[in-house]
Amino acid sequence: MELMPLASTLGIHSEEYTPERVVLSLDWAPSLCTAGGILHGGVIMALADSAGGACAYLNLPADAAGTSTIESKTNFLGSVRKGRVSATAMPLHRGGTTIVVETAVRDEAGKLIAKVTQTQLVLRPRL
Repeated sequence: MELMPLASTLGIHSEEYTPERVVLSLDWAPSLCTAGGILHGGVIMALADSAGGACAYLNLPADAAGTSTIESKTNFLGSVRKGRVSATAMPLHRGGTTIVVETAVRDEAGKLIAKVTQTQLVLRPRL
């Protein structure tokens, strides 16, 4: 996770890292929570955005310089009060201008916690 310093700060780990599927995870910790010991929604979104960004990066066209999230939609479906959370990102569209990624966030029991769809802009080198 050396490419994403925030991922290291949050304790995010890479479980799978291929163009077809990126799986990142993190462990619940009190320092990552909101009131009542619930994992903060921003942490869940950061996990999903990191997985989606990594997936988009692995699917960049050969002449691209990088990627940046330009749109992200999150539906929260549950909460996390303990254990490990994982985000599985898979590409829906691999284009020359944008890459669209869908990410499912699940708790350690496999319950769907959030579903995220994001659009990543394909960045080109400046000439």
